[in-house]
Amino acid sequence: MNSQSDIIPSDYQAWLETLKGLIAPLQALHQQAIEAYEPSVWRIIHSGSRDTHLIEHTLDRLLDHACIPQGLALFKVLCRHYWQIDQQATADYVNAYREIWGSDDEEETEVVE
Repeated sequence: MNSQSDIIPSDYQAWLETLKGLIAPLQALHQQAIEAYEPSVWRIIHSGSRDTHLIEHTLDRLLDHACIPQGLALFKVLCRHYWQIDQQATADYVNAYREIWGSDDEEETEVVE
């Protein structure tokens, strides 16, 4: 006779597999978005743009996708650039990242050196 503890692992495993199937398309969308924003970030950086509206618009979009390593890396690059223009606004973006994605790991989320 199967006890409830025998059933839970297979149910849990099935649930995890279902969850993985649901997450995969979302991860792909995050990756596509990052690939779309990357050229804009590098244009801002290489041109030395000080257009705060453009930078903040781009940071807002990147913040939505900073849950994946490539998104976080681009977010950090643009924050480092923006730090030279507006330190308070940059700090606000760093704090927004921490609030949204829940990381308190200073080493992982530190974007200005």
